[in-house]
Amino acid sequence: MRAAHDRALADGGALFAAVDAAPVAGRAGLVLAAKPGRKRRTAQMAVRFLPVALACPANGQRRDLPQSVAVWLVDVRESDPPPGEAAVHWRLLTTHAVSEPAAAFLVVDLYRRRWAIEQLFRTLKSQGFDIEDLGIEAAAPRNRLVTAALIAAVCIQQLVHARDGGPGPLRPVRDAFAPEDQALLEACCASLEGKTERQKNPHPKGSLAYAAWVCARLGGWTGYYGKPGPIVMLEGWLEFQAMKRGVNLLRPHSPGVADVV
Repeated sequence: MRAAHDRALADGGALFAAVDAAPVAGRAGLVLAAKPGRKRRTAQMAVRFLPVALACPANGQRRDLPQSVAVWLVDVRESDPPPGEAAVHWRLLTTHAVSEPAAAFLVVDLYRRRWAIEQLFRTLKSQGFDIEDLGIEAAAPRNRLVTAALIAAVCIQQLVHARDGGPGPLRPVRDAFAPEDQALLEACCASLEGKTERQKNPHPKGSLAYAAWVCARLGGWTGYYGKPGPIVMLEGWLEFQAMKRGVNLLRPHSPGVADVV
């Protein structure tokens, strides 16, 4: 977790001063994604780490708490940011033991995954499946529904991660779709593609990136502006599932998926 406040330590010191006094243990380059006001770049990061004992608040409401909590503090900060750019600086508290720079950068990598987790819960909650508003009191059916929604939300997150087609090898479409879905995905793609290159699916058939493009277009993404996020992907995925149900209903009377579409 991020250390947002300069906490008191059990030895009388302060959290931030303790890590500032620690020597640099290692350096590595981290790729920082683009965001409003910042271009994508590789930042050279220096890492420090040490075990600390956080003191119990002196004026807390509860009196049954331990006097201190032992955790590890990992400090990673950008050594030489570009002119005009604010240096990246994270102070992280973790229960993972950190005894070498590689372990410290692993903690940093775990922390950087927080946005994907937040997006997953965004899809599950009010902007997506709205599981917080379920009116089911019985535990068993409610839990089954929440589990099904979680599986679907993971699928949506997979599509978001696959939308750019990389880095690394392309994931196969079967990671999130059934094999029989491929024909319907290709039929949808054919109907959604336009005449310009920007309006064509740039990813190879059979890849999850190909399916992500289809779902994004079904969800209302034009292909021109921004990148489709989880809510757009969810809308497109739901549209695809509705089309799939229609195909399955008509399939006994139809020669093929493409003909139905």
